[in-house]
Amino acid sequence: MDFFALKLMIIDATGLAKDALHVHIGLAAFILTRLVWRGRWGWLAAWVVVLIGATTGEWLDARAEIARGAPAPDATHWHDIWNTMLWPSVLLLVGPWLHRSVPNTDAAAPAATDETADPLSGENREQPLEQA
Repeated sequence: MDFFALKLMIIDATGLAKDALHVHIGLAAFILTRLVWRGRWGWLAAWVVVLIGATTGEWLDARAEIARGAPAPDATHWHDIWNTMLWPSVLLLVGPWLHRSVPNTDAAAPAATDETADPLSGENREQPLEQA
């Protein structure tokens, strides 16, 4: 089965428009890659995986169109790459800030500077917690 036939089969099975299929596949590839690669360069690696997939898919589409004798204009292929890359690009730019830790600014948090504040510190450390 060639790439074009597989793509048509997915479109028929899901009922999605071709543009929506590009968006969904791009997001799915990005998220799956990011889940697998959680390291420092994971955001960039996920974006590159989607870019490689999008350009490879469009190259395969162009080959199939040429083989059928009905090549689509280049703008059509760029449109598909744009659809595939939009949200992964947004996630690449915003993603690193999504899970940054926020410093604790809670004024009600007790300060543990006094030895008696902690029942296990100082002279009370030998006593059970109930007696402290």
